Formats: sequence, structure tokens, C-alpha cells
Amino acid sequence: MLDRRLVVGLAALWAASTASAAACTSNLLIDNFVKWTAGTNNLDSQNGDDGSMVSIAASAGQVVFVPKDTNSYFYESFPCIPAESSGYTALQFSAQGPQGSQFALELQTATSCAAVDTWKSSYTIVEGMTGSRQTITVPLIGFDNEPNYDAVTGLVWAVFSKTNTQWTVGNITLVCGGTGSQPVTTARPPTTTPGAITTRVTQAPISTAVNPGGCQNLLVDDWESQSRLTFLYYNAMSQPSSDDGTMASIVVSGHKVMLTPKNSESYFYSQFGCLNVQNKYGGLSMRVRAAKGTTFAVTLAWFDQCGSSNIKTATRTTAQLGWTFDGSERLYSFPLSQFPGIDVTKLDLVYFSNFNAAAIFGPLSFYCGSTVSEYVVASPVIPPIPRQTAAAPASNAQAFVIDDFGNKNTNTLGEWHGGDAAMSVTFGSGQVTLKANDSDLSWNTQLTNKCADMRPYASAYLHIAYSGSNKFSVALQQHNARCDDKIAPFPETWDSLEAARYSSDRDIYMPISHFNVNLTRAIGFNLRGFYTSETTTVSKIEIVNKVPSGWIMPSKLPSGKLVFACTRPNSFALAIDDGDPKFAQQVMDIINQANVPVTFFTVGMPLLNAKNSLAKYYIDMEKRGHQIALHSYTHPKMEGLADIPAIDWEITNDIGAAKQVFGASKVSTYFRPPFGNEGARMRQRLTNALGSNTYLVNWSIDCEDWLWAASSTPSKQLDAFKRDIAKGGNLAVMHYLHQSTVDYLPEFIKMAKATGKKLMRVDQCMEDPNAPPLK
Repeated sequence: MLDRRLVVGLAALWAASTASAAACTSNLLIDNFVKWTAGTNNLDSQNGDDGSMVSIAASAGQVVFVPKDTNSYFYESFPCIPAESSGYTALQFSAQGPQGSQFALELQTATSCAAVDTWKSSYTIVEGMTGSRQTITVPLIGFDNEPNYDAVTGLVWAVFSKTNTQWTVGNITLVCGGTGSQPVTTARPPTTTPGAITTRVTQAPISTAVNPGGCQNLLVDDWESQSRLTFLYYNAMSQPSSDDGTMASIVVSGHKVMLTPKNSESYFYSQFGCLNVQNKYGGLSMRVRAAKGTTFAVTLAWFDQCGSSNIKTATRTTAQLGWTFDGSERLYSFPLSQFPGIDVTKLDLVYFSNFNAAAIFGPLSFYCGSTVSEYVVASPVIPPIPRQTAAAPASNAQAFVIDDFGNKNTNTLGEWHGGDAAMSVTFGSGQVTLKANDSDLSWNTQLTNKCADMRPYASAYLHIAYSGSNKFSVALQQHNARCDDKIAPFPETWDSLEAARYSSDRDIYMPISHFNVNLTRAIGFNLRGFYTSETTTVSKIEIVNKVPSGWIMPSKLPSGKLVFACTRPNSFALAIDDGDPKFAQQVMDIINQANVPVTFFTVGMPLLNAKNSLAKYYIDMEKRGHQIALHSYTHPKMEGLADIPAIDWEITNDIGAAKQVFGASKVSTYFRPPFGNEGARMRQRLTNALGSNTYLVNWSIDCEDWLWAASSTPSKQLDAFKRDIAKGGNLAVMHYLHQSTVDYLPEFIKMAKATGKKLMRVDQCMEDPNAPPLK
């Protein structure tokens, strides 16, 4: 999987420059790596690889690195540059890579340089590396992701087609007044005459033809969700779609998919399900963006008889279809009649193969009749931002500093502070810079190692002085009733607020009263749920008794109840997430034989797949008295999604699937976040959809099937289950993805019963008044 900075924007190829401004008088050198040992570039900002490379070093005006895999990247960040109005027209740098190789280059831009409050990405694929050092020129006009050229904030080199071999990048420069200027410095003369690689575009008109008879394009895939495609392996028709692991990477974003082949054996397919398009649909269309010289093959398959194993195929290369690529994005199509012998009444799938380079596909659809048209993705509905404001009166509480980052190991209170191991943490003079490429990562600063009573500060405010990104959540964590970190769960819970709602470009002020936790058992504050890989620099975390004059304080948005353990005395809940449908019957039989109530958290999209029979199993279990709850629509890390429409899409479709299968009156208000991943945005949107009785259910017992089930020591699942019971856990998580976990399920049930606690559903163990009475 690619780093977040690639997933958010998707690799879209850059277009050429035809304009020139005259405000600048000289090129702007971004990096010639003379400051590499200090960890900065020539603009005194960060550069690096965040540990993604096998090795990296700088010498003679260039950085030399060896990519580990397609997730490896190198980045340059810098203060916001108004490139267009300053007259910069191109980016130029030297590069050396294996002959015939290619890589992706990302440009990051902000909304404006006055308020760097959001960012987007545009990309190019640079191909045709000669094996020698060469000069590469990329124009700064014509990106189809509509960047703000007057707010350029960063660059990323990534998706190297050749890994575990040496690459170099040097003399990174913004060119003034034209694409022909040379870099400000030259580390050394190239050993051969450098080739110049410049992306260019040939604009093609977009077909908007009205289809005959009111017919609409039949969507095959709109690339709506990374997890739908590469976790569940479904297209928009809810049919199988996959590369079977043959691609180097598949990245979905912005309703496009980037397919990067591993070799000539890489392929990708999307099934139709024995589809009859006769007399209605005449062919397939999609937008494609690929480098000049890219080729691949397209195969259509159809059944002899629906349901039979006798499948026939016909293949056409891009050359036979008349498709050529030049780095621009255009609408491509073909009539079904180009595939000889095809039976359009029983279409099985479309199959793409024999790629010689990466390609980016837009929405794939059947067009009506003989008039070529495309499927246009509707613009997302952005929910209105709540405009209610909360009072922000002065407090009598005594202000105090929690953290001013003068010590790497402890905060100002002398308590522990620190980040997760995978988070990039850089201490400076009185500040810390955080960079996360996963929404699971967090930074903690503790008030105490036991329990802190924050009631005297209930009318006060948390103040965070920061710069950079505010795309994260702030949580106040609550200790367990015994204030003992050896007892599960620890922390017992927390409430998360959305930093962006409470912030200016320098400060965050949050009323302590907005954190819905037991203030008598506070542990500390936690920065979590980062949904960008941009850096955040924090210089102070403190409790203050007033906010600046004129500060607009937003109202508290409901965020549900995050739970890790049952609250009913002497209760125990087995909460089982979806797994492989082939194990479903065995799991249900074990549970019915043991006569124990459980809660099933089920993913919405597979529930709608009639072929796997999951709906049948869960309907039966619901009738037997078991609880059926929600687990998202396609199983992504919800807080890591790029924006609110993406979060809403998951929630809305998940609820819709549950209504379709179980009926509107039986849709649960209990939700298990995939991977346990949560944050303020997804909690707020989930509670907005499900109401005030929303429960986000994590766990205090983990059999760690994700770690041990397919290993050489699957019995360690039993050890993990036993360990967490010993620590006081009483709410379990497990899946039925592997035979070993299913085989151990009777043992898990025996261990749960051996605690002497009563087994029940999650809603019952949470003492929910809407839960069915205990038997």
C-alpha cells in the first residue's frame, strides 16, 4: 500500500506549460543537499524518506537512495510558494535511474499561502530513464487536479518501478520565466548528454452526448473505495474485481485507479455476472491516462451458458483498438463488435493484461447504443458545517502548562510523553514536529500515571499552540475505575474532538467540558486520528482559564460512546467480526451448540452478496436472539479517509445494507470501527446518522487471530485470549478468516464461561435499556 501522501491525491499525470509569467528574476533553488546533515533543504524546511528507503544519503549536490518497494518515497517540504504569480513556470531537477524505469512525482498545493488549511496532490509519471544522469523539466501549468499554483507546499518522488537498486535526485529548482532555464547549480557534469523529459498534453473533448431513449451508462466501477477494491475485491456492480496480487500496487483515489504492473504477467479484471446488454449497450468507455508508449491488452469474456464453467474470450491490444497515449487524460472506448464471436447476452468480465507501464483508469462503464459517452461521477454532497457557537466565559481555574517540549522524555509536569513507534517525531527548541502516515498513530502527554481529577478545570480550556496541519483529533483519556494500568482496559475510554473545528492557523482552544469523559479519572491528552501525512508542529499544550477576545467557540458535536469493556457487573461479551463466508456455517453451528448469545459485527457490502449466503446466516442468528451490528460498508480505516463525504459514503451505505437485509426497524446503533480506528470526524458523522445512543465498540480481549491464525504457531491465539482475560478484559474481538480460529472458538467459549461471568450480547453487557432482557 502506498503512503498516505500518494493515496490522498492519486497519481495523475501532469500536463504541459504554455504560459509564462515575468515576476521572478532568477530560479529558486529548493535543494542541492548541502544541508542534508541538518535534515533540511535550502529553504530550511524538512526533507527525507521517513525510513521508507533501504538506504539514503547525500553527496555532490544530490541525494542517493535505494527504494525498498513501491511504498518508498522521498519528499521535500517548504514554506508556501506563490509560484504562478511569482513567475515560476516549471520544476527542474536532475535524476538517474535504471534504464527504462519510471517513477511518480507529486506536487502538493494548499488552498492559499495565507491560510495553509488544506492540501491536494497532482502527479506525473516520469518515464524513459536512460540509466545516466539527465535533466527533467516538468511544467507548472495544466494539472487536471486543479491545483492552486500560487500555494505550492511540497514535492514527493515515489512509486519507483525499479526497487532495491540505486536512484539519484539532485538540484531541485523552480524555473523562472520558461522551461528552458538550467538549474542554479550543477553538482557535476553528466557523463552523457542529458535527455530532457517534459510531460505534455493533447486535450481531447469530453463526450456529453445524450443517449437514446433515456438510457444511462451502466457503471462497472467508479473506483469509489480503496477497501472495496483491494480488501473486499468488489466493483460497483458488487461483482468480483481484482489483480490476484499480480500488480506492484493498486491505488484508488478521486474516482480513479492507478495500476502499476509488477511485470508483463500483471493483470486486472472486473466481472459483470453473466450480463445481457443486447440492444441496449454497444460498448465500454473509460478515461485513461498513461505515459507515451504505454500498451496493454483488453480481453472480454462471456459464458456459453450462465452458470457454466465454459467461458470464451476475445482479446484486442490497445494498438488494435487504436488507443495511443501521450501522458494526457482522454476518454477511450471500444464497441463490443470489435471482439469477434462475442455473445453480448452472457458477458462475464473485462480483463486488462500485458501492461508495459503504469496506467490510470477513470470510471468504467457500458455506453448506450452506438453513441460513445462516459459515466460522470456526481459531485459529493458536502454536509453543512454546524454554525452553532458555544459560550466561552472566563474560568476561575488555575492555568498550568502541561507540555512545552523542553525534554524528550517527560513533559513539563514531569510525566511521560511520547508517540507511537511508527510515528515520525522530531524535537526542536521548545517544540515537537509530528508526522503520521497512518490514522492509527498518536502522540500522548500525560497528566499523571494514575488518575487526575480534572473537575476543578471543567470550566477551563485546553490550549494547543501549533503550526502546520490541523487534520487530527484531540482526545482526553479516562482511566479505569481502579486507576491501574495493569488492568484491562487501559485507557478505559476517551472522547475525541476535531482539531480543525476549534482552531485558527496557530492556536487550538477546546473547552474541557466538551470532552465527554469522567473527569475524576483523567489520564492525559492524546493527538490521534491524523488524516494527512502533513506535519504538525506543537510548541505548547496547556490549561488556560480564558480564550482570546473574539474567539469563536464551536458547539460540542455528539460523538457517541466509545467502549472497550462491559459495564454490567459479572458480564462477558463475545463480539465476532465478519470472516470468510466458507466458515460461516461452522461458526454458527458452534455458537448454537454452545447456547451462548453473541454479537456479530458485519460489513455491509458482503452482506448484500447473495452468492456468499452471509445474509441468510445472519438473518437466522438474529431470529435466534443474537445481536447483529454494523462494521462499515467496505472495512476501511474510517478516520483515515480523506474527507467527510468519504466517511458519509461508508456510513450511509452500511446502514442501507442493514436496512435491506434486516429491515429499517432493526438497524443497530452499535458499530465496531474497522481495525479499531476512530477519531472525531467519523464519530461525529456516525452519531449524526445513528442518533444519541450510538456505541463505538472496541475490545479488551483480542485473540490476535490477525497475527497468529495463519502462522506456524496458531495456538498463540489461545494464549492471547487467556492473557487478556487475566487482565480483566470482558469484551472480545475475533474473526473467522482462518480455520484455526474457527477450530479454537469452542475453547474461547470455554475460557469465557470459566471466568464465572454471564455471557451476553454487547448491548446487554452495556446495560442498554433498549437491549432485550437477560434470560
